[in-house]
Amino acid sequence: MEIERDNQKIKIITYLESKEKATIFKHFKGKEYKIITIAKDSEDLKEKVVYRGEYDDNQVWIRSYEDFFQEVDHNKYPNIKQKYRFEIKEKI
Repeated sequence: MEIERDNQKIKIITYLESKEKATIFKHFKGKEYKIITIAKDSEDLKEKVVYRGEYDDNQVWIRSYEDFFQEVDHNKYPNIKQKYRFEIKEKI
């Protein structure tokens, strides 16, 4: 899967493609997640991101594609330095 961000194409490996190599995303509030897959809503055919927390009980979440990849509302969260709601965690 690829997304375009800041005029660059970024390759993302989902959990279904490879559990061990799945791309880790950091939420702007600090927790880490892996995208399981991109799914379509049967009602409106809009894309949804199905993702899993990499903490505690590994709960699975769903969010619209637009929301997952949107920028942080810096008016609501002025002290957050992260640009996007979810950003790829830098590899060490």
